[in-house]
Amino acid sequence: MRGRVDRLLSASGGTVGRLGGVSKDLKHRTAFEVIETDSGFRELVDRLAEQPFVAFDTEFVSEHTYRSQLCLLQVAAPGILAVVDTLAVPEVEAFWRLLTDSGRTTIVHAGREEMGFILHAIEARPANLFDVQVAAGLVDHDYPAGYASIVRRFLGRPTNKGETRTDWRKRPLSDAQLAYAVDDVRHLEELWQTLAGKLEKLGRTGWMTAEMASWQDDVAESFSRKRWRRVSGSSGLSRRELAIARELWHWRDAVAEERNMPPKRVLRDDLIVELCKRKTADERQIAAVRGMQRSDLKHIMRGLSEAIARGLDCPDDELPGGQRHRAPPPQLAMLGQFMATAVAGLCRQEQLAPALVGTSSDMRDLLGWKLGYGDPDRTPALATGWRAEVVGTLVDDLLAGRAALRIGDIRSPEPLVIERHGNRG
Repeated sequence: MRGRVDRLLSASGGTVGRLGGVSKDLKHRTAFEVIETDSGFRELVDRLAEQPFVAFDTEFVSEHTYRSQLCLLQVAAPGILAVVDTLAVPEVEAFWRLLTDSGRTTIVHAGREEMGFILHAIEARPANLFDVQVAAGLVDHDYPAGYASIVRRFLGRPTNKGETRTDWRKRPLSDAQLAYAVDDVRHLEELWQTLAGKLEKLGRTGWMTAEMASWQDDVAESFSRKRWRRVSGSSGLSRRELAIARELWHWRDAVAEERNMPPKRVLRDDLIVELCKRKTADERQIAAVRGMQRSDLKHIMRGLSEAIARGLDCPDDELPGGQRHRAPPPQLAMLGQFMATAVAGLCRQEQLAPALVGTSSDMRDLLGWKLGYGDPDRTPALATGWRAEVVGTLVDDLLAGRAALRIGDIRSPEPLVIERHGNRG
C-alpha cells in the first residue's frame, strides 16, 4: 500500500507545502523534504546520483533487535535536504549502492553504525568516505567530538538540541522531531569543506586518507569478526574455560540472530562466565545455576548444553589463549603513562587530538615492542603510518635521554614542556 504523500517542511518544524505545490516564498536553505513513498525515494536517489557528494546520517534503535533497526535516513547534497522514513520505505539499497561510486564523496559524522548498515545491506563500502569527527581530531585537540561541538567550534553555529530521547520507531513523528533529525546533516557539507581546508593547510590530507582506510578496515572487521573475547568477566578464565566461553558465545549469537533479539537477552555475560567455571554440560546442573530458571531457556537448553560440551571436548592444541610472550617488566606501565603524557603535550602543540593518536595502552604496546616484549610479528599502532611520524622520534629521544619532560609555566594551558638537547624552550 502506498504511504503518505511526501512532504516539504521548514526547519522550524511547520509544514509549508507538499511536493509539487511549494510556496514561492519558501527559502531553500530552511526547507527539507520528507520522503515516505517508494516513488519519492526513487526520485530522490536519481537526483543524488547527479551530485559529486552526499552527506548522510541515520536514526536507529538498537535495544530491541539483533541488528540496529533503521528508522530514518537523512541526506544532504547540493540543492537537496531530505529525511527518508525507512519504516514507510524499508528498501533503501539503491542509496547504499550510490555511495560506492568512485566519483562521489560520502560525508558522515561518527559513521560507525552507518557503515554497519551499508556492509550488512550490500557488503561494500563507500568509495570515498570522509568522517568529520575523525577529521576534527586531526586538526584540533578534541576526539571523539559530538556533532554539535564540531559545528560550534568550526562553524560557530548552534544546533538543534531537542528530541534526544525520541523513540524513532514511533509514528507519526512530529515536525519538530523531523527537523531535529535533518539538522544532523544540514552542516556536513560546510564542515567537510572547512576541515578539508585545514587538513590541506597542515599537510595532513594524506593522513586523513590513510586514517579513513584503516578506520573502515577496523569497522568492517568488527562487524564480521566473532567478538567472543569481549565477554565481560572472561579475562580470568583458564584456557579450557575460554574454549567453553567461545562456544557459548557462538551459540548465543546464532540464537539471537534467529530470534532477532539482542544477544545478552538470550544469555547474560555473567551467566556465560559462571557456566564456564562450572565446566558441566549436564542440563540439570546447568538449570540449577541461579539465573537459569527462565522458562524461555528450557526450549534452548539442549543447544546450550551441546555448546558447553564442544568446549569441553576441544583438543588441547586448539584451546584459545595458548600463545605466550615474555612478560613485560612492571615498570612498563609507569613508563607508558609517562610517555602518554609527553605525547599528549606534543599533540596539543601540533593541533592533534591525543585520543586519536593513541591511548596509554597503545603507548605500553609500543614500549614493549621496542624493548623486545610482546608479539614480534605484530607492529603496534603507534609504530605505523602517520602515528609513527608524530610519535616515533619523541619516544626514541625520551628513551635515549635526548629529550626530557618538565613543568614550564604552571599558569599556562599547556604547563608541560618537552626539552631536546638542553634547549630550555
